[in-house]
Amino acid sequence: MLSGADMVVRALADEGVEYLFGYPGGAALHIYDALHRQDRVKHILVRHEQGATHMADGYARATGKTGAVLVTSGPGATNTITGIATAYMDSIPMVVLCGQVASHLIGEDAFQETDIIGVTRPIVKHSFTVHHPSEIPGIIRKAFYIASSGRPGPVVIDIPKDMTAIDKTFEYVWPSSVDLRSYQATVRPHGGQVRKAFSALLEARRPVLFAGGGVISGNAGEALTAFARRFDLPVTTSLMGIGAFPGKDRQSLGWPGMHGSVEANTAMHEADLIFCIGARFDDRVTNNVRKFCPDATIVHVDIDPSAISKTVVADIPIVGSASDVLAELSRLADEQKGRALDDYRQALAPWWAHIDDVRQQSTKWRYTPATGDAQPKPQQVVEAVYNITEGKAIVVTDVGQHQMFAAQYYPCERPRQFLTSGGLGTMGYGFPAGIGAKVGCPDQTVVVFTGEGSFQMMMQEFGTCRQYDIPVKIVALNNSFLGMVHQWQGMFYDGRYSESLMQTTPDFDLICRAYGFRAIKVTRADELEAALEDAFRDPNELVMLDIAVEPSEQVYPMQIPGGAMNEMRVSDTEVV
Repeated sequence: MLSGADMVVRALADEGVEYLFGYPGGAALHIYDALHRQDRVKHILVRHEQGATHMADGYARATGKTGAVLVTSGPGATNTITGIATAYMDSIPMVVLCGQVASHLIGEDAFQETDIIGVTRPIVKHSFTVHHPSEIPGIIRKAFYIASSGRPGPVVIDIPKDMTAIDKTFEYVWPSSVDLRSYQATVRPHGGQVRKAFSALLEARRPVLFAGGGVISGNAGEALTAFARRFDLPVTTSLMGIGAFPGKDRQSLGWPGMHGSVEANTAMHEADLIFCIGARFDDRVTNNVRKFCPDATIVHVDIDPSAISKTVVADIPIVGSASDVLAELSRLADEQKGRALDDYRQALAPWWAHIDDVRQQSTKWRYTPATGDAQPKPQQVVEAVYNITEGKAIVVTDVGQHQMFAAQYYPCERPRQFLTSGGLGTMGYGFPAGIGAKVGCPDQTVVVFTGEGSFQMMMQEFGTCRQYDIPVKIVALNNSFLGMVHQWQGMFYDGRYSESLMQTTPDFDLICRAYGFRAIKVTRADELEAALEDAFRDPNELVMLDIAVEPSEQVYPMQIPGGAMNEMRVSDTEVV
């Protein structure tokens, strides 16, 4: 027999939850007391509830497990909104347990009461309210199943305080399985549709394989790579799909879209077949959807039927998981005789020659590294970090110019190596998400690329790092303004830089020292290498690199708004 509070903690342990990111408060205190009396579930005390959700998010993306959060009612719950929305937009599995005022006070405007179910309804995959303590094990079991199955996403559980009262006990029953009549998580692809898509692929002479985050969440990166190599297909990945295919592989064209590579955008525009697996054709990829890939047959594979034809109409829709579809495609490929595959790859030779020519031409727009006492370029900083980490770090970004530079210049070779807020574009995401990634993967180097604007939104989480000894490496590309906003104002508002200048920024060295950490300031290109060697020498030390980068550097390529995918600015003066 257990109290509701003990049931919450026992159920989390039975679910296999290792870490709970949270912040206590009145409505959750029974649960916190239960946490104190056990040692199976470890709790990470954050400094802000938004940070808890981003940590759980980073933990989930880096490990493939479901992130878990515990907060109190009212402001504790509402502070999680941005993190829940971030997870929802990027399909990240997360369960958020929210304390609530006692049942008899709900609707009375009680102290710290908020209708968190109503507030979060548009940004969760599902939500539950506990009406009796005996429901708690079953609800938690269902919540984690829903969050992690099918298209992953966040689930909220609202727990009134009287449901966790410590003076009443009930029988604890952990369900051996989950039975939800209205939820069918596993969707196997239609064999006829897969065969039709496979035939379209064999007929294509300018195909592009476009992989998204669904390949990573579906643990299908290895299958995708094998399939692409078997057919010698050009591969692009969405921002969320970075790492689904090795970034330095000859067949990788990088990522397409607003700041995608010239070769990725050109190849997709000229393709006669886009074979999309686990991506959703968001507006940062398609640019003007009416001009999107005008000659291409669109194959769209997604586990969520509502995502198919939402923005780009699919000629061959396939509802199913990336792993199941790729397994079926592989089986069909096995039926092809070796000579047939050789002929197919030979038929793609002219297409590859054209892509390689575009790739070669695009090198002339590559940045020129700074030298001597000039401020380092942001691109060269990212490349220098790539070199010192040998390309093996987990890379976490905030949002802005530095996010794009990190995606462009740190090629990732494996799934779950590049973590970023793709859909919601959440400034402040990077640092706490990096903490969560480090908690989940303590033996790996975690690098957070951030800007001075993004970092100030969540820098209080230094306290969390200090308390639990979490040694992430922070690389701040500091240009003293909101870089992406500043770039847009320069390009589209005739240089009227309205409120995008960070005229005062804190001394990050003093802040780091206040928490017992080190910061290294870099202002000259010739200081960069030694500073990185110093910062990365001890893997168990949190170090912040505050790097004053060349402020005039812009993110290129940049698609022309309203244009086709291949219409891009490639430098300050050139458009292709």
